[in-house]
Amino acid sequence: MKLITQKLEKRFAELGDQDIPNPIVVSKIFSPSGAATWLMTAYNPESRIGFGYVKGLGFDELGYFSLDELETLRVPPYNLPLERDLHCGEKPLLMHCPELADEIKRNEELRAIENEQELSKDEDLER
Repeated sequence: MKLITQKLEKRFAELGDQDIPNPIVVSKIFSPSGAATWLMTAYNPESRIGFGYVKGLGFDELGYFSLDELETLRVPPYNLPLERDLHCGEKPLLMHCPELADEIKRNEELRAIENEQELSKDEDLER
């Protein structure tokens, strides 16, 4: 199974880097015989590097991962390749990971404070 299709590449390009606290998960890749899941929110087709939230590999985190590496992985005990969830649909990260609610809320509040500070700074410069 192709982990990234042309349709997905186009959608990732439309959304860009999604530098927001609760980005849209465009693609979900998972281990069919394990707990590992990659929730992709961004993708660079030139480097074939994805970005998103990775769960089930010891500790969960946001980070970058290589699609080339993911496509070569085989998961014990049946030596199965990773799969893309065909029925996932686009959803905000929080819908996939409700445990991130406090962190996302905190990031949204920090973003609002930063925006207020920028506006205040711009007003000071105009005076």
